[in-house]
Amino acid sequence: MFSKLLIANRGEIAARIIRTCKRLSIQSVAVYSEADQDAPHVKEADESYLIGKPRVNESYLNIDKIIKVAKDSGAEAIHPGYGLLSENAAFAKRVEEEGLTFIGPSAEVIAKMGDKVEARNVMKQAGVPVVPGTMDAVSDVNEAREVAEDIGYPVMVKAAAGGGGIGMQAVSSSEELEKAFEGNQKRAKTFFGDGKMFIEKQILNPRHIEIQVLADLHGHALHLFERECSIQRRHQKVIEEAPSPFLSEETREKMGESALQAVRTLGYANAGTIEFLVDEDENFYFLEMNTRLQVEHPVTEEITGVDLVEQQLRIASGEALTLKQNDLVIDGHAIEVRVYAEDSNTFYPSPGQLTKLSLPNDKGVRHELAVHSTSMVSPFYDPMIAKLIVHAGTREEAIQKLTTALHQYEIEGIKSNLTMLKRIVTNEHFLQGNTTTSFIQDYYLPAITKP
Repeated sequence: MFSKLLIANRGEIAARIIRTCKRLSIQSVAVYSEADQDAPHVKEADESYLIGKPRVNESYLNIDKIIKVAKDSGAEAIHPGYGLLSENAAFAKRVEEEGLTFIGPSAEVIAKMGDKVEARNVMKQAGVPVVPGTMDAVSDVNEAREVAEDIGYPVMVKAAAGGGGIGMQAVSSSEELEKAFEGNQKRAKTFFGDGKMFIEKQILNPRHIEIQVLADLHGHALHLFERECSIQRRHQKVIEEAPSPFLSEETREKMGESALQAVRTLGYANAGTIEFLVDEDENFYFLEMNTRLQVEHPVTEEITGVDLVEQQLRIASGEALTLKQNDLVIDGHAIEVRVYAEDSNTFYPSPGQLTKLSLPNDKGVRHELAVHSTSMVSPFYDPMIAKLIVHAGTREEAIQKLTTALHQYEIEGIKSNLTMLKRIVTNEHFLQGNTTTSFIQDYYLPAITKP
């Protein structure tokens, strides 16, 4: 096991990783920008180093600076968290070239899964179901139109290098396609430096369900069941739960085995997530693979009792998995909500000075915090300020615990999405488990616009 670890990230995920480091007696090294000098992760780490100005390209994306701090501090490994450099193959390769250990899969696998077109091809070869669509990038809007007419509208226009909902759009006609293709291609070039696009059939009324996997360097792999992540705004998740209230045990087993097929085909090692779209008849299709820890990993930890960060560190240090698939059982139900500094009606970010943060402290309630009670919420980063996670014996009990916790949660000084979260978790469709990816559009937005 490592003796010192650098966390190349910020906010709640950096603090989360530090917590496991403390439990395992691993020295933690934090990096921070000028905007984050008072952030919790900076105070909680054993060592902290300023690496630049607030903008991410001047700090958290500065590979040279991060590598230098790692080597100067004597860190043996780097954990990238999620977002930022976590799925940057060049960063993973550089870490290894500098004689450090990257906490994640190989750079080759990251690159392969980062290209959505190549990822689809790999999954098809592995026997994992994929959504009908192009297996190669389309060259221009005319080819895109031909493909769309062949597989039938509605279709999804997607950036091959996309992520976080950027560069993707549903279209239902040839007229919509041209504008969507050109607009999203431009966005993809801006955000990812890669304008390759592909087309796939839109699955109507789908659920977004993902499988958590762990695989070591000795050929052992297992899955830790599923997470239901269907409630999203702007293609970004808001509420996640485990297990899914929708899946049958038969489909759960099939999806788990498909995820392991993907892992074996890739020669994957470390933690990862295979994301699927699931239709009304429980047919499931590969969506993408995230080659890192997910924001929503706590719900899996709560129902399995497995510390995923610890498993990542043990795998990267060369240890074999001691867990066996038959050891894992689903214990109760867990739900996570993402608390954002944003307007509940418009979803616009609301940076500013926090004047109060008061949290519920009941049994079965967990918090992952990016801020403290007097933090300045920066406009430079994602507006998520915390995650609230609850665990209980049943879904109904978990919802009740979550509802109580949300009403006890207090944020002052800035706007937050607490009102939105309260409305969602008491909505009859959520209570019934009717949580498709159009939930916000179908049930939340109409409710708040009623006269």
